[in-house]
Amino acid sequence: MAKELKKGDTVAWKTSQGETTGKVVQKQTSPTKIKGHEVKASKADPQLIVESSKTGAKAAHKPSALRKKS
Repeated sequence: MAKELKKGDTVAWKTSQGETTGKVVQKQTSPTKIKGHEVKASKADPQLIVESSKTGAKAAHKPSALRKKS
């Protein structure tokens, strides 16, 4: 990843249904839960919380799984 993703960036990621897009909501640096799913984020291994533009659902992704859209 050439540039670090930040809040508000539009990103894309791959799902079993194809590519999905959304926006970065926040950088998560501590463990949390989203809809009952554990997010094992830490300062050494942060994850990004993204909101799907299609469904509005929030999910956590490793930065390496996301690609910035223009």
